[in-house]
Amino acid sequence: MNPLRYAVYLAPPPESALWRFGSAVVGRDAASGEARSGFAPDGFDAAAWRDMTTEPRRYGFHATIKAPFRLAEEASSADLSAALAELAQGWRPFAAGPLVVSTLALGEAGAFFALTPPAPSPEIARLEERVVRGLDSFRAPLNEAERARRDPTRLTARQRETFERWGYPYALADFRLHFTLTNAVDDSERIAETLAREFAGRVADPELFVDALALFVQKPNGEFVIDQRFPLGG
Repeated sequence: MNPLRYAVYLAPPPESALWRFGSAVVGRDAASGEARSGFAPDGFDAAAWRDMTTEPRRYGFHATIKAPFRLAEEASSADLSAALAELAQGWRPFAAGPLVVSTLALGEAGAFFALTPPAPSPEIARLEERVVRGLDSFRAPLNEAERARRDPTRLTARQRETFERWGYPYALADFRLHFTLTNAVDDSERIAETLAREFAGRVADPELFVDALALFVQKPNGEFVIDQRFPLGG
């Protein structure tokens, strides 16, 4: 059985300003697998900033479409890649609106920062639903460790049902596209202003153009890297 986890994410082209910005903020380039050190917005030193980005650094700069999952026993990574390639061929690239720096609440755990569209994109929602449902036969059933790690007691009834059925509580009706930038942090107003300023200075065009689905794979060290990008429309 393949012990690694796979995920389907939106990931900007590795040569784009958006990808360079996101990789610098989280501290790692998931396309090359290389560390990106030295990001230090005004008022923060680089070490302090890295302490605030440990979680997004592990996953790489991305927006979740289908959350990390183990492969089902009868599935193979080659079959998963082929199915994702076929699914991507059925869509055309599309614009999903400009990205902005947003604060997303985590209840008692605080809040984290992400890039989000200011309004939901119906096209992204349709794409997410198609991927979540269409690739679920490749996902191994949840085990008890995965259930405990998610802590279902902190989820709504609908999120618990979605988690059990699809392996991720924030899919389908609770899906909200976001490119995570930080862990849950304090001093949110100061960080929001700093990230917004850095984003505006480093990314001239904030428009999110969805041109591919990216298959990420988790390496033995726990970090996710891009295995392959599948262009929409083939």
